[in-house]
Amino acid sequence: MNVCIKIFRHDPASDEQGRFVEYDVPFEEGMSVLDAVNYVSNYIDTSLSVRWNCKAARCGSCAAEIDNIPKLMCKTKITSDSVTVGPMRAFPLVKDLVTDITSNYDKLRSIKPFTPGKAQSGVWRMNEDDVVRSQEFRKCIECYLCMDVCHVMRLHNTNYVGPRHVIKAASIDMHPLDSLDRSVELKEKHGLGYCNVTKCCQDVCPEKIQITDNAIIPEKERAADAIYDPIIRLIRKIRGVK
Repeated sequence: MNVCIKIFRHDPASDEQGRFVEYDVPFEEGMSVLDAVNYVSNYIDTSLSVRWNCKAARCGSCAAEIDNIPKLMCKTKITSDSVTVGPMRAFPLVKDLVTDITSNYDKLRSIKPFTPGKAQSGVWRMNEDDVVRSQEFRKCIECYLCMDVCHVMRLHNTNYVGPRHVIKAASIDMHPLDSLDRSVELKEKHGLGYCNVTKCCQDVCPEKIQITDNAIIPEKERAADAIYDPIIRLIRKIRGVK
């Protein structure tokens, strides 16, 4: 039994148009999409460009669009006789299934780092509940599937920093020892207002991080309080917080 895998092929350096090419791959029980793509790369067409590393859904390298849904190739089992695989469309194409995700590192650097306040008596103390609250966001494997599925990132030319980077800011904002509030900057500088909380980002997250519910919405609420609540604005003014 063979499975037909349709893989997007395109080299932007050439004048040819991108197209899906069909390959017949011998099917084995439990085969993942990455297994099939690697079979094509190893035995049928060695010119195929594909990025992967661990094959255990821990590195996020093999992110792609499988039947038009952003997924990890290594974590997606083949359950039909035909599968379509394409690159993430939110990022510039390098070749075939490989995209350029360099912009994400620039965005990460734009988020203000962890800035602790003064320790009490030289010791930092925190409640376990506060630690658990921000721990969820640290499970992110930086596959950027949430960025790819986000229609704001994919379709609109905005300054929105994207869901992956909102949870980065939220993980620091919710740390009990951090002394800054990044919510206003997320709204005014990083385009947080463009997100309309469709929850598509958390739907595709392989780590099941509640990106919208636990990060984006709380940051939106903090920004709204800081900008529009007159009492909080007065407190921030007295404290000298811009």
